Amino acid sequence: MIDPLENSFFGIGIENGKTPENLGVLWRSAQNFGASFIFTIGNRYAKQASDTHNAVNAIPYFHYKTFDEFYKHLPKGAMLIGVELADQATLLEEFHHPRNAVYLLGAEDHGLSKKAVEKSHHLIKFMTPKSLNVSVAGSIVMYDRSVKGTTIYIDGSPKLPS
Repeated sequence: MIDPLENSFFGIGIENGKTPENLGVLWRSAQNFGASFIFTIGNRYAKQASDTHNAVNAIPYFHYKTFDEFYKHLPKGAMLIGVELADQATLLEEFHHPRNAVYLLGAEDHGLSKKAVEKSHHLIKFMTPKSLNVSVAGSIVMYDRSVKGTTIYIDGSPKLPS
């Protein structure tokens, strides 16, 4: 059987995170679900008590002062997936994860910046009436990726097996 996650990578991070505790929980989940790297945009936090597995020292961590700086360093071939409660977003249960992805979550009180929404290759959302805690949302996305595996995209559309 072919490993659906073989030869793929993903990173996950938060734009202008509201609380440092959320970062520690997200980092811990990222380490458990095999993230290739973690990052923050805007607010920067040091090691968190909630990062009990010390993920920040186990996988690469990047910090970007602005969204533009982050976007300039998006890995070649990676799709930016914004997690945002927006009308145009695809429900997570219907989403096909690209092989190489960078998942971006926004602060719970403001969501993603307008620029982040515009620059995202895809937006995904949950079937919930209100927003979720950012670390919970990120953990669910990573779990979904680990269960479904990944899909090759051609010209922006998923190429599904025949």
